[in-house]
Amino acid sequence: MNFDIKKYPTLFLADSVKSLRYLPVEKLPQLCCELRRYLLDIIFITEGHCASGLGVVEITVALHYVYNTPFDNLLWDIGHQSYPHKILTERAKKIINIRKKNGLHPFPFREESQFDVFGTGHSSTSISAGLGLSIAAQKEGKNRKTICVIGDGAMTSGMAFEAMNHAGEIQPDLLVILNDNDMSISKNTGALSKHLKNLKNIKYNDILKNSFFENLSFQYLGPFDGHNIFYLINILKDIKNKKGSCLLHLITKKGKGYLPAELDPIKWHTIPQNSLSSFNKTITYSEVFGSWLCEIASVDKKLMAITPAMCEGSGMLNFSRLFPNQYFDVAIAEQHAVTFAAGLAAAGYNPVVSIYSTFLQRAYDQIIHDVALQKLSVLFAIDRAGIVGNDGPTHQGVFDLAYLRCIPGLVIMTPSNENECRQMLYTGYMYKKGPTVVRYPKGKGVGVPLAPMNIIPLGKSILKRVGQEIAILNFGVLLEEALLAANNLNATLVDMRFVKPLDTNIIIELSSQYKFFVTIEEGIISGGAGSSVNEFIMIKKILLPVLNIGVPDMFISQGSQQEIRHNYELDAQGIEKKIFSWISSSF
Repeated sequence: MNFDIKKYPTLFLADSVKSLRYLPVEKLPQLCCELRRYLLDIIFITEGHCASGLGVVEITVALHYVYNTPFDNLLWDIGHQSYPHKILTERAKKIINIRKKNGLHPFPFREESQFDVFGTGHSSTSISAGLGLSIAAQKEGKNRKTICVIGDGAMTSGMAFEAMNHAGEIQPDLLVILNDNDMSISKNTGALSKHLKNLKNIKYNDILKNSFFENLSFQYLGPFDGHNIFYLINILKDIKNKKGSCLLHLITKKGKGYLPAELDPIKWHTIPQNSLSSFNKTITYSEVFGSWLCEIASVDKKLMAITPAMCEGSGMLNFSRLFPNQYFDVAIAEQHAVTFAAGLAAAGYNPVVSIYSTFLQRAYDQIIHDVALQKLSVLFAIDRAGIVGNDGPTHQGVFDLAYLRCIPGLVIMTPSNENECRQMLYTGYMYKKGPTVVRYPKGKGVGVPLAPMNIIPLGKSILKRVGQEIAILNFGVLLEEALLAANNLNATLVDMRFVKPLDTNIIIELSSQYKFFVTIEEGIISGGAGSSVNEFIMIKKILLPVLNIGVPDMFISQGSQQEIRHNYELDAQGIEKKIFSWISSSF
């Protein structure tokens, strides 16, 4: 679609922040209207984040109108609120390609624009980063302002509190805008959410008001209507002249201006991808996990399921309704989620932590110290493992095998289809000697039927095809692609299933029968599953060349899963090409 001056006349005039500031203030409501309409037009094409951006239109316009961005630092947290910001900062025409291959990043990205002061794809980093920027600005002495917009549940993370605790002590020139829409991706939970609701019921000038933020030595202002552009302009002009740390509490409506998104901001957090495959009855891996969870909970009251604010995405919605006493949404607090699970396990319960691969990185210390070191039986159901796609480098779940494999006592399973995923979840749940991991991808399975649950023998692989000269050891969901390549190369193919413990018996057996080993995984090669094969071969003094196929040593940008797999030769064609080229060139 075109950025049409006839359809968006005021927005067209505000094609840069300098142009925006030349607009008379009475034109700003019309600008907000057009910005919201353009945003809706765009996201129905790009299938990107919807409700969050709609809710911050007025805040975005007011901030760029009052503050001297990009000289003044403006940080967005969570980053999917930044679509209106991107449109107003000289990216209006480019946003049609947001989340697409070679297009705009879905979150603030420093390499993309000078207006993106600090990159973020997760949450709750803005106050820490903003504090650093504000201290630097203070030392610079040029009266540079720093503003952090934190919302969509980001204030529920411990990192945000840690930063506020520090800021309250040193009192930098810092403005924190709390975008309070009562939502993260799911409905907000926790005591802070209740406190914010109480603040809404107290008049601004009420002498009885005593907010949590004031006790942290922030000047608390609010709560105010975050959609009143004129009031926002005035209050921001006033705050701009204040010194010290301020928290501006703004009440907004997630999905503002689009009734379906206002009524159901959870469903409309993103625009769902249009696909003819919607008629395909194949279930997703998240749905496999959710149904398995319900099945186990129906017979085991000691199962306790934990999610850090990812109920819908992790397939836990039905479980949360059917088994509310066994379900815990701890908000965006991954570290707490893991140690909370450890406490439950120490008390004799059976915790299952459902978490995205890229978010589990935040709880690494807790996995090691609080779970693995104490040999506690916690099952980690790691969703969105491997190539995730359009959400870009912050969301690709390619590091988990590498960062988990080195932890002693951790069992790591990599299902290649939805039935294996189900069996592995059960295997991990029934294992009582320590923590277990089942890592599975985003999206649909391959269409295999689900069988009754059985425990899989630890470290036991499955021979899928017998060939000559080449033995391919596959870890995880690239099995179908590996099989196509193996057929063309007449290679042997093994579904390894376990990264830890590794099936060393099959490696020893195959090493005496084949000339070449190839390992395949949808994860970073450095330190990954293939590396475990290399280590075993070396320690056994097996003289055999090994090719590791996986994700190279780089951050993977946005694009569809299919595009990324093709680009990095992780589809059948690419795997075959890599193996053939390696054998031909090396020997």
